[in-house]
Amino acid sequence: MKQVRFEANEVPYGMLARYGLTQEKIEDLPLWALEDIGQGRRSPLLPVQVTDVDGMIYKGRTRFAFVRREDDKVDVVFYPQLEKSPLEAYTKEQQAELLAGKAIPVDTKDAQGRNTMLFVQIDTETKQVMSVPTPVIGRNLEVLRDELKLSSAELQVMQKGEPLTLLFNDEELTAGIDLNAKSGIRICKGDEKKWRENAKHDWDKYTFGCYGCWVMDDNGNLDYVEEENYTDELWTEQKKSAQKNAGMSLHK
Repeated sequence: MKQVRFEANEVPYGMLARYGLTQEKIEDLPLWALEDIGQGRRSPLLPVQVTDVDGMIYKGRTRFAFVRREDDKVDVVFYPQLEKSPLEAYTKEQQAELLAGKAIPVDTKDAQGRNTMLFVQIDTETKQVMSVPTPVIGRNLEVLRDELKLSSAELQVMQKGEPLTLLFNDEELTAGIDLNAKSGIRICKGDEKKWRENAKHDWDKYTFGCYGCWVMDDNGNLDYVEEENYTDELWTEQKKSAQKNAGMSLHK
């Protein structure tokens, strides 16, 4: 996929702050999340809130990504969490495959009414349907084919949205299309079960930053606590985190 890089001084913090995503909250995200955002990929699912003209506060959760406009300025696109995925445009068979977590090729029409092929996949965090033109994924599959010396039959498995497990240099690898991945293709060591388990980044219950802490609840939802609002429990966890990081630094 085309690489797009957004620099720190281009981040539209003013727009993000309108939805409760302050600069402090963004900067306290893990480094892997900041790297994803800086390369134009989607953020983690984060809590947002908006206040209307009557003072009513509306809360929700969303992912966001940066886009570059024609005037070269950076804007924000939001991907709010839905109650269910909009799958009405797909056949029952396609719906079943999408709900099973697969990235599948579909034939659709663009805004001009022309037929076009896309890979589509459900984002499990937002239930939004993601899409990428098949030629983009196809080119990356060709590169992978050459690197791993895949046969035509093995390549076809991946083109149909199925992960492929194989031995490469005496090591078991599994590769498959994942539209959340940087290249649209994700590879991991191990079998298909391991590949599916590695679909998401693991978060610690507490992710401390410079200004506060991202806390994950039992349902996997993230919420932000500013340092001035830390409970005794959070202060204790922060101390443990600092000691752990200090210990890791000493062993480097």
